[in-house]
Amino acid sequence: MRTGSEPRTARSALRARLWLCLWGLAWSVFGTAAFALAGRPGWAAACGVLWLVVTVDLASVLRHIRQGPHYQPGPDVPPYRPPEQRGR
Repeated sequence: MRTGSEPRTARSALRARLWLCLWGLAWSVFGTAAFALAGRPGWAAACGVLWLVVTVDLASVLRHIRQGPHYQPGPDVPPYRPPEQRGR
């Protein structure tokens, strides 16, 4: 059942995002180093910017994981408030 509050109450798969961030971090570091050594400063800068974005996202994911069940509720916590009974 949809309530219309899904954008505010959506849950993120934080552990999956954590592993994707680590994967992206490894590749962006590798890309920055490889392009810098190959003498391609434009591509090295692009990978460096991606490295920065991935690092900020990784910090955000780790912060949300450490905050606990507020951002990662268990199966016993409903994802949204039940709708109110109307006109009954």
